[in-house]
Amino acid sequence: MTTAVKPKSSLAYALLLPALLVMAFCGLVPLGFALFYSVHDTFFGNQFFWVGLHWYAQILSSAEFFSALARSLAFSFLALAIEVPLGIFIALRLPQGGRYTNLYIVLMAIPLLTPWILVGYIWKVLTLPQIGLLSVGAGAIGIDYDINDPLFVWTTIVLMDVWHWTSLVVLLCFAGLRTIPREYYQAALIDGASEWAIFRHIQLPKLSLVLLIAVLLRFMDSFMIYTEAYVIARGGPGVSTTFLSNELVQTATVQFDLGEGGAMSVTYLAIVLCISWVFYALITRTPSNVPRRTGA
Repeated sequence: MTTAVKPKSSLAYALLLPALLVMAFCGLVPLGFALFYSVHDTFFGNQFFWVGLHWYAQILSSAEFFSALARSLAFSFLALAIEVPLGIFIALRLPQGGRYTNLYIVLMAIPLLTPWILVGYIWKVLTLPQIGLLSVGAGAIGIDYDINDPLFVWTTIVLMDVWHWTSLVVLLCFAGLRTIPREYYQAALIDGASEWAIFRHIQLPKLSLVLLIAVLLRFMDSFMIYTEAYVIARGGPGVSTTFLSNELVQTATVQFDLGEGGAMSVTYLAIVLCISWVFYALITRTPSNVPRRTGA
């Protein structure tokens, strides 16, 4: 048996090798340049001088860096707090089979297929005074939807992200729900389980791995948001929507501080990896996925 499996395994790795090499090249080469810039200073763009950890010490003592980091973390946790429960709720309400199931799935996928810059411009138009649907709708109930107010800018960006990415959570949870055997539901109904008991003891444990993937993907995407927020507010009003990604682009490409930008990039990557590991560790400590008997 082992002799029959070995050639297949070797062939699978051989077929994956080109993709792995391309991914490694696209990921490691930019990281290598960022690491190089982060420990050097540059003059005239082509003369580099070793400065060690100088740039790291500078950004870690910068109030602007930590303010941008706080805004990015606040946005990520706010997006997760809305999108994950909403995505689970919608997935539970979708029909598991039938004539219109595929149609619902296609409609759910439309926001995910929309380019990021187009999403930003769509929501920017929605906030235009007198013609934007958000502005007109808010005005109809007596609210002055002023895009120059930080509260309304944050509301717009959060709503935009919820519209754009909740479908990802829905589709992942819907796929997870489809893998639950019908026998579990039949046993729960025999036990007289309520809808909440079925969700708590059967569906939620079975969705734990799916939710892990959803949380990780959505955290990384939301923490690195740039295009949509920049199109809507350009980091304003003031610096209220200047996230860490905006601060990085401003430093590296506008100010052309390659050393400080490289150090900020490496620090940015380290923060993403650490927080992602924390999410992974917390979620994988949940109890076993084996459903228990459910009472009413």
